Order: sequence, then structure tokens, then C-alpha cells
Amino acid sequence: MARELVVKVTCGTDEPERSNQGFTVAGTAAASGVPVSLWLTGEAAWLAVPGHAAALSLPLATPISDLLEVVLASGTVTVCSQCAARRSLTEADLIAGVRIAGASVFVEEVLGDGVQALVY
Repeated sequence: MARELVVKVTCGTDEPERSNQGFTVAGTAAASGVPVSLWLTGEAAWLAVPGHAAALSLPLATPISDLLEVVLASGTVTVCSQCAARRSLTEADLIAGVRIAGASVFVEEVLGDGVQALVY
């Protein structure tokens, strides 16, 4: 069985370099054929709203919107349910293909056999 990668990004435009690092790792892994699950929590939840990723601009970094496309093409992108609720976001507010799920789903994913979890 191939290893899977779960990446949790906890920041957005408030910490653009750390946020972009998480997206870069997730996108690179997905482009390399690694099964990826990208979780967006806290301020990162906003990056799943159409147009919001453009607000995170970092010199010499791949745009967040491009990295999201790569992950969505072969993996999953999830916004934390509590984080979405605190921001009054529903799945209708998010980029097509992004889901909302809670901690129980996150825990199930990270405790799977052959899973590597990273938090940014």
C-alpha cells in the first residue's frame, strides 16, 4: 500500500509564508502521485472561497489557487466544520469539490495505516 499524506494548514493571509509552505507540500505530493488530503482550518478556511486565494501573494511561490487545483485533481480538500461555521461558510460558498467535515473525519484519516500527517 502506498503511503498517504494528510496536510493541515492552520493559517491563511495572516501568515502567508507558512500557509504557502503547507499548500506547496500538498501540491507537490499530489503532483507526484501521492494520495493527499488537504485540511484547511482557522484562517486557511477562507482560501477555499473562490477568489480569496488570490489575496495570498508570496514572491517566488506558486499561487495558492494553482496548488489547490493540483490537490483537487487527485486528492481531497476539506474545510474544518467548526472553522466554516465560525465564518458562516457552507459548501455552497466554497470552490467546487471542497468539502466540509469535522474532527472525527480528520482523526480517522490521520490514524489510518501508512498515513503521514503534517501541520502548518
